[in-house]
Amino acid sequence: MCEATAASKGYLASHLRTHTREKTFHCNICEATFACKGHLTRHLKTHTGERVFCCDICEATFADKSNLASHLRTHTGEKPFPCNTCEATFASKGNLITHLRTHTGEKPFCCDLCGATFGHKVSLIRHLRTHSGRKPFHCNICEATFAQKTYLASHLRTHTGEKPFHCDMCEATFARKDHLTRHLKAHTEENLFCCDMCEATFAYKSNLTRHLRTHTREKPFCCKMCEATFACKASLISHCRSHTGEKLFQCNVCDATFAEKDYLTSHLRTHAGEKPFHCNMCEKTFACKAYLSCHLRIHTGEKPFRCDMCEATFTQRSYLKSHQRTHSGEKPFHCSMCEAAFAQKGSLNSHLRTHTGEKPFHCGMCDAIFAEKGHLKSHLRTHTGEKPFHCKKCEASFSCKSTLTNHLKHHT
Repeated sequence: MCEATAASKGYLASHLRTHTREKTFHCNICEATFACKGHLTRHLKTHTGERVFCCDICEATFADKSNLASHLRTHTGEKPFPCNTCEATFASKGNLITHLRTHTGEKPFCCDLCGATFGHKVSLIRHLRTHSGRKPFHCNICEATFAQKTYLASHLRTHTGEKPFHCDMCEATFARKDHLTRHLKAHTEENLFCCDMCEATFAYKSNLTRHLRTHTREKPFCCKMCEATFACKASLISHCRSHTGEKLFQCNVCDATFAEKDYLTSHLRTHAGEKPFHCNMCEKTFACKAYLSCHLRIHTGEKPFRCDMCEATFTQRSYLKSHQRTHSGEKPFHCSMCEAAFAQKGSLNSHLRTHTGEKPFHCGMCDAIFAEKGHLKSHLRTHTGEKPFHCKKCEASFSCKSTLTNHLKHHT
């Protein structure tokens, strides 16, 4: 079948099984089968844990003598197996055989379930997990599991924030190699996919597909727990965490956890004191782009969030949600010390101080302390003399809104 020669009939018989794929030697502990008795003997040591071959240079031990011989070359740097097609050399014969397939295109490892072929045995083992659904690699920080060790390594960086892949053309760093590859195309201007509706171009077809939905308003990704729909899968995954409460992204400075990587990035700036987003109308700076967007509405007067039940409009979505509870009567924030419930989380926090007696708001001009921020603001006006509440029926002005309310009773 090929040009191979063997020193004994037994070796020839073993070699022939690589062509017939016959595996006559069975492991009596698991379901593994082998074409060669020596491979079965080596495999059995994985069950017994036997490692009789020791390295004299380090403490490594091995179940097989050939593995020890390969390991010793990591100390000596010896690479006695050269490729006859290129200049590459290898420390083990197995690595050379694997390398030769890059020249021949041979893929001897075949999946019995779908017919896919692979040049490496480990690639076949990895592929088989897509059929079995097995995910043997577990994250030790959260409950995530993965089919491949490389996927686990990438996932762990979402906890550590590590970005080992560096762009040689700029200072950008990435947690995944494929993200670096995609970024590099921005430097080479390799944008092959063009939008028919505008002049946008993209390096990847998937990015063009996502972009086209901004024109068509298509939202093909649906949440199974509510009626929300999304234009991209990543947005759906992020949304689903609002139902599960899952928070995968952990701060390495404090114990805070977040459902979104962007939220973690913004949070880390609170430790560093970094505020890279600048308002072009005033001198204020912000740690998060979303905070800047909300702030800009103070200057523009824009209130894009409208109540469906009345004509009220708001600068932030969270303000709209709080307002809507005045219509529904919903009070989702419950006191753990009494039966009181509140429509807003801030109201609950203020209420809790009536139990604890905490007064966290300090006046910078005197020793006065207050349980609520609003009370501190009113108090500060006694120092500044500011009177922002004006009566519309006379020229009187007041430092406190409640004083203005009492004054108006004199007119009515």
